[in-house]
Amino acid sequence: MGYIRSRPSGIVRAVLVCGLAVVAASSWAAVALSAPPVRLSIVTGGTGGVYFPMGGGLAQLISKYLPDTQATAEVTSASVDNMRLIGAKRADIAFTLADTAYDAFTGQATFQGAPIPIRTLTPLYNNFNHLVTIEGTGVATVADLRGKRVSVGSPGSGTEVTAVRILRAAGLDPDRDIRKERLGVQESVDAIKDRKIDAFFWSGGLPTSAVLDLATTPGLRIRLVPLDTTIAELQKTYGNLYFKAVILKEIYPGAAANAATVGVANLLVVHQDFNGDLAYQITKLIYERRSELAQVHKEAANITLTGVVGRSPVPFHPGAIRYFKEKGVQGF
Repeated sequence: MGYIRSRPSGIVRAVLVCGLAVVAASSWAAVALSAPPVRLSIVTGGTGGVYFPMGGGLAQLISKYLPDTQATAEVTSASVDNMRLIGAKRADIAFTLADTAYDAFTGQATFQGAPIPIRTLTPLYNNFNHLVTIEGTGVATVADLRGKRVSVGSPGSGTEVTAVRILRAAGLDPDRDIRKERLGVQESVDAIKDRKIDAFFWSGGLPTSAVLDLATTPGLRIRLVPLDTTIAELQKTYGNLYFKAVILKEIYPGAAANAATVGVANLLVVHQDFNGDLAYQITKLIYERRSELAQVHKEAANITLTGVVGRSPVPFHPGAIRYFKEKGVQGF
């Protein structure tokens, strides 16, 4: 006896449809639950500076407090290279000097004709330009660098950008008047210990670990050369990107006196296409967890909401603006 095939009733059809919907919903939920976390690359600087440890601290905060988000800090040559990595979308978040950021945003200097659409999340701490030497080199002023072996910073670094500008502001040609080397801060410290160079430039927070290493080396006495005599000339060309700052002698053991120098702000920047909600969350995280970041490097304690709007020469990201408006920060 054959079976009679019949079409399912309306009730059966409804049950089947509901069952399929439940299966589909469960499948989508499983996909959502198994979706990989957002991965962020934070480009910093060399291991002897401040950017790298602070970037590592920021990566830890992001990975710990932002759901489904993992961040890693990457070693780089710092500001110039970091801007190029952001422009190429090969990195997500970058530490940079404000002067380099301005050049990148406006397509000037090393970025001539190729502006990069960066946006600021927040200003950070200020950088202090160091001109470091040791006793016995005969270097006591910027002018004394003439004919000397001088490192201006690693290629692709913000240190190099600022060092070249300072030399020119002092009336020195960086290509003719000094015997130029291009070394990172740790390499510069090693070279001056070995008497391979006479002095080096470094732009960084206080204290910078590599410079501290030099200051505490037995048999050597560090000297920080004042740079404030170049500020007026720098400001004629670059405005308030540069300002007077002081490195207190207590920062580096053995320094004989305070060193008046050139200051420049540090920024944390992203591409203009960076996700707005993430930009908001990261900006908020920096301020709400600043004390934890300061445990990694004490310069984080100098991150402040005071005067935020005037400390970045490039526009702020809308996500960051949202946070600053919530906090009632003046200018937003």
